Amino acid sequence: MTSLPPDPTLDEIRDGLAPGIAANAAFDGWSDAAVAAAAQAAGIDADVARLAFPGGAVDMIDAWFAGIDRDMLAAVPPTRLAAMKVRGKITALVEARLTLLAPNRESLRRALAILALPQHVTRAATLGWRAANAMWRAAGDTATDYNHYTKRAMLGGIYAATITVFVNDESAGWADTRGFLARRIEGIMRFEKAKAGFLKRVEHRPSLSRFIGRLRYPVV
Repeated sequence: MTSLPPDPTLDEIRDGLAPGIAANAAFDGWSDAAVAAAAQAAGIDADVARLAFPGGAVDMIDAWFAGIDRDMLAAVPPTRLAAMKVRGKITALVEARLTLLAPNRESLRRALAILALPQHVTRAATLGWRAANAMWRAAGDTATDYNHYTKRAMLGGIYAATITVFVNDESAGWADTRGFLARRIEGIMRFEKAKAGFLKRVEHRPSLSRFIGRLRYPVV
């Protein structure tokens, strides 16, 4: 659990208690009981702690996942990523997340069940996008065009599918999950390579929309 400063703000309480709540959620669910247990361990008044999570379970899960984002970046620093190719960077970042989530797989399973509820679909998509964006940024992606969105959408889908495999993986060292992830990342790399080749081929082709525009508005 993250140590809290004296007289912490609600944001600091939220971030500091999130790991403890996740640890207790395996037994108490993502509930006020999990918040109270984490608050007691941190020496925080339970009523004050609850104020840090006005949205209930989804806010608790959000705070936990935000902490995983931060811890992932610390576990795979830029100096390590700099020596890797893109495929290696994404693999290392996703595997770092799995390692961080592993001690609380039952809590993760319960969190996924909550996020799958119809009323939480939008929030779940936001959290998935945030994770994918954090990983691509750490990997050095600076795209600002449509590639920015397609890369994150694809990685978000792969990460979500990998997590689904991970929560039920009983293989040694999560070998099944790692194999699943490797195959999906290979798919991304093939797609990006094919897309780059296609764009290069059509780069200098005449633009149909530009031609039609000239027919409508001839140059005088």
